[in-house]
Amino acid sequence: MKIQPLHDQILIEPASGEEKTASGILLPDSAKEKPQKGTVKVLGTGGKDEKGNEIKFPFKVGDTVMYKKWGGSEVKVDGKEMLIVKLEDVLAIVK
Repeated sequence: MKIQPLHDQILIEPASGEEKTASGILLPDSAKEKPQKGTVKVLGTGGKDEKGNEIKFPFKVGDTVMYKKWGGSEVKVDGKEMLIVKLEDVLAIVK
């Protein structure tokens, strides 16, 4: 299935959560912390902001970004958990 986010939305594949603690204790799925970084898979179609300026994304497909903890909408694409996140919810580019 192909997904094309609209406007200033971005499709992100979240990084997997931690499997075990620093002391080596394995964590069940229910105890894993929700990741706040992931890989950009698809950029939105762009558009214009409220001042009429063209929206430019400061990153490209394949970049790893950090986003707000509770930002975005969870979607399933080809059986994988993905997020559709607004540009304003992206906090940083991981280098």
